[in-house]
This record gives sequence, structure tokens and C-alpha cells, in this order.
Amino acid sequence: MQRHVVFVVFPDALILDLSGPLAAFEISCETAPREAAPYRLTVASVAGGLVRTSSGLEIMTRSLDEVGDVDTLLVVGGPGVHEAAKDPDLVRWLADNAGLTRRLCSVCTGAFVLASAGLLKERKVVTHWGSCQLLQDRHPELTVSPDAIFERDGSIWTSAGVTAGIDLALAMIEEDRGHAEAIRVAKRLVVFLKRSGGQAQFSVPLALQEADDDGFEPLHRWMEDHLEADLRVEALARRVAMSPRTFARLYTARTGRTPAKVVEDMRLEAARRALEETRHSIKDIARKCGFLDEERMRRAFRRRLGVSPHDYRMQFGAAPPASPAPARPVPA
Repeated sequence: MQRHVVFVVFPDALILDLSGPLAAFEISCETAPREAAPYRLTVASVAGGLVRTSSGLEIMTRSLDEVGDVDTLLVVGGPGVHEAAKDPDLVRWLADNAGLTRRLCSVCTGAFVLASAGLLKERKVVTHWGSCQLLQDRHPELTVSPDAIFERDGSIWTSAGVTAGIDLALAMIEEDRGHAEAIRVAKRLVVFLKRSGGQAQFSVPLALQEADDDGFEPLHRWMEDHLEADLRVEALARRVAMSPRTFARLYTARTGRTPAKVVEDMRLEAARRALEETRHSIKDIARKCGFLDEERMRRAFRRRLGVSPHDYRMQFGAAPPASPAPARPVPA
């Protein structure tokens, strides 16, 4: 069955909001003959024709009235989204046609357009972290999740900023075509397969880069590569040639986090990814991520995530490999 995926753009849309998820669906079609491709992809706008994106690049689109049956409708975001959210023709078309689709989605600030069309009422949604509060203020009838990479609430899918649209597309490909295909597409795109919509928009390394750490970046890179090492304050202080007391004080002042908090966050992130994307034993993951044993990792997961590592893997982990078929007896 071929699924029709329609991407809705408007003047001053952000090209990466479109090209990221579009590429994911395109790559999922590359192993099938054109006539048997799992997806048919259409880029559409209210009037059709050339639409100028925020970068100045113009893209050719179909008119929304010409797209026909739609399986997955995806509205992109960008600087022009607030004007788009006030476009009566776009809002009216979405309101009239959203119920005919299997999935209704937004990338980044595209959620403002869906909200203006009244399609996100009483839904849990996400948008770019920098616009979460504005979306919540303008539309108090919905619940904005400020940390998630993407949210799924029934048939409504919303994603966080820009490249999170790729995570959204990978999740939909996984739903349609299975985990192995989503992994294959992620590898072709050279991105991680982020399975959990509830993961933070910022990874620990990104959050640390955002902080003005004034010289601790080399230490952070070393920590990421040596999670199984001794990362207590005394050991980290020796690496930067400081006394433990001075290091702890300066580090907290510059990063806004204590060294112990950062170490646990790094280890938790690495363990989560290993649980999601590998079938390594929980014992091995605990050791490689620096928790020393399963019980310490279990306590950290319970305290920070509210679930055990086993339950986390059951919800978000890769499917176990299929058992080999029993060997057939060789005829005499």
C-alpha cells in the first residue's frame, strides 16, 4: 500500500523543516521500484506554484485543492508561520480536510498553524523550545510539552525544532514499516534513531555547549569518551589542575550544574541510547556507562525517569532479533 505524504509550505517557511523529513521518507522509498514505492510525496501550498522560503530559495508546489487523498499531512514551520496561521484559506482548508487524514503533523513552529485551525484542542503538543511559551500563551486550550523531541497524541504528531522533524519522520516510518527500516533510514541519514518522543530537545552535550563554561569543553569531551572511568570531583579536578574545592565551585558557577549532576546526566543519556538501540545486556550497559552495577543504574533510572532500565527498554528499545527457524530434517 502506497501512502501519500503531503508537506504544507507557505512563504518564508524554513527549508530544513521540509527537506529533513522529506529526505527520510524519500530514502525509505529507495529500495523499492518506483511503481511500488511505500510513499508518494507531495509539497503543497494554498495556491500552488513557486513559494519563496526564508532562505530565498523558491520551491515548486501543488495547490492544496489538487492533492487528493492524503494519508499523512505535515505542516512545516519557519519565520513566516505566524502570517500563515492567519491565512484564512490555509486555516479553512486544514480545518476541512484534517479529519480525512490518518496522521496530522507539524514540524517545529508549524504547530501554530494547526492550533489556529482548531486542530490541537485538548492535545499534548510540542514546538521549537524557543516558542513553547508563546504557543501555550496563545492557545491555553492545549498542553505544550517544552522538553520533548516529538509528541504523539492520537492521530496528532508534533515535533520540536527544525531537525526534530527527522526524528518525527523516522518514528512514522517505524510505525509504517518497522524498526529495521527506520534504523536503515537513520543510518543513511547519519543520524541517531531517537525512539522516545519524551526525550529532551537538548542532549547533555548540547546543553553544556550552550552554557558559557569558559574552558571546560575539553573536559566534557573527555568525560563523554570515558564514562566508565572515575569521574568523581577529585579525579576531574586533577585533570584540570585544580583543587577539588576550587574546581567544584568554578564548575558549578560556569555551567549552572554540579559536576556530579553532569556526570549522572551523561551516563543516563548514554545508557538510554544503548537501551534504545542495542540488545546489550543491562549489566553490560551499566558497566560501560559507568554505573558499576545494575542496581546503581536502576536507582538512577527510577529517581530521574520514574522507570526501571528494563521497563524503559520494553517501551523504547529495539525489537529483539527474530529467533532462527528450526532446521528442517534433511531427506534421507
